[in-house]
Amino acid sequence: TGTQEDLMYRDQVLVLDDRDNIVGAASKWDSHRFEGATPTGMLHRAFSVFLFDAEGKLLLQQRACAKLTFPDVWTTTCCSHPLHGQSPDEVDGRAAVRDGSAMGVKRAAVRKLWHELGIPEGRLPPETFKFLTRMHYCARDTVTHGEDSPWGEHEIDYVLLARADVPHRGNPEEVRDTRYVDQAELREMMEPGNGLLWSPWCRMIIDNFLLGGPAWWDNLDAALE
Repeated sequence: TGTQEDLMYRDQVLVLDDRDNIVGAASKWDSHRFEGATPTGMLHRAFSVFLFDAEGKLLLQQRACAKLTFPDVWTTTCCSHPLHGQSPDEVDGRAAVRDGSAMGVKRAAVRKLWHELGIPEGRLPPETFKFLTRMHYCARDTVTHGEDSPWGEHEIDYVLLARADVPHRGNPEEVRDTRYVDQAELREMMEPGNGLLWSPWCRMIIDNFLLGGPAWWDNLDAALE
């Protein structure tokens, strides 16, 4: 709980080297500042959840306008960060990443799905999620703050898939809107010129993995197995 600025100062993300080894901790505020001594922020660990219903439709969210970074953009079902100092623990070591369990990241996803969308842990326990890959990217928030934005994301993003029919209710401090879409509806929403803003990480995952590349959405059963 707390205001967006309170959370940015309080929450401690996992700072990484470029091989995804944890080398320290930093506040969300410090790690997301793209200026001064950190012109590309601090590389840190993150996750992106893609939640499908029984019909294979994807739940998207639009981030709240009160968000300091990437406000109002459409993005994955839920995207955030595993944190230091959480109980249960959200820190994954090398072995947990190597064997694909990544339970720390999955616990973080459970926590944030409750916080942002009101989905209780009992409806989506950590074991529900499939960890498929990691993506290292860096993006200044030019989408909503312009070319001189002091904010951005520099992350190794863990991509998690799950399928379940669960009720949800967006926390207005975090979520402006939600929408279930099929592939055609998603492609239409992402058409240039329609006025919708998108997070860069969501676009990259959709283009390179969900619809392009291995096309997980076309092979959802296999991807979840």
